[in-house]
Amino acid sequence: MTASIDLRVWRQFLAVAEELHFGRAATRLHMTQPPVTQAIAQLEKAIGARLFDRTRRSVSLTPAGEALVPEVRDLLARAQALPARARAAAAGEVGRVRLAFVSTIGFEQLPAWVREFRALCPGVALELVEATGDVQLEALARGEIDAGLMLHSPGFAPPGLAHLGVAMESLVLAVPSQHPLAQANELALDAVLAEPLVAFPRRILPSVYDAILALYHGVGRVPDVAQEAIQMQTIVNLVSGGLGVAWVPESVTQFRRAGVVYRTAAEFAAAPGRRRTALALPGCETSLVWPAASDNPALARFVGFVRERGLAQ
Repeated sequence: MTASIDLRVWRQFLAVAEELHFGRAATRLHMTQPPVTQAIAQLEKAIGARLFDRTRRSVSLTPAGEALVPEVRDLLARAQALPARARAAAAGEVGRVRLAFVSTIGFEQLPAWVREFRALCPGVALELVEATGDVQLEALARGEIDAGLMLHSPGFAPPGLAHLGVAMESLVLAVPSQHPLAQANELALDAVLAEPLVAFPRRILPSVYDAILALYHGVGRVPDVAQEAIQMQTIVNLVSGGLGVAWVPESVTQFRRAGVVYRTAAEFAAAPGRRRTALALPGCETSLVWPAASDNPALARFVGFVRERGLAQ
């Protein structure tokens, strides 16, 4: 017998250990006694230790046998649970989903989704990591995450990935609270676009960056970028410090920072000679993205969870 011992032998050992009688153990196992006696003898030989003390009238466990009993019970219980666990894994009821997310989705929506999903699928480990879109794409390419929640301009989800839209919002203007623009009844677009800008680097949100750039180019201006920052909270903090204004997704308004006022499209003045309508500011879409070829059942269950709740816009 090799060091790799068949589970049947461990079942026979446990039956004898619990019955302390070879005949009763054999009956319990629906076997005759000689094969059980032979199996235990071979097991002891393979292990190199006696597991039972035998006399003509009694059978008792040796210290080595006693030490094995709880371990063997656990081994057999886990082995018995394996088929059910495999079925659960195939159904996405157990497993792991490594999910990256941008900070804007983390203000309100993501915590509620995570809380509900974990309650519905306690066997799935949902691991979260905050990351900008460019970092998410690199991590997806390396297989370090299973899915990401990222920002982009409407209709500009990253190519080559499956995606599901989960939120749509407009950009708003973050203004230092002591700036005249924060107090004005109406905002003139020309005046706003002349202000120093606190912006995110193009690499982290290329489609949104380009949409903002198009807003400036549409009236013959080039943005005066005073400072760049990666995190939206940092951008708002820099606005609070008076370094400039910033275009941020509307969800960022939930980040209440002293010294910052948020102005919406409806607060911009109409161009001369035009009727008063809300300015068409660029929008943002948040999408759940993942490799289309993913074979992770737990991920498929998470995607279905998002889709079933009507989160797509």
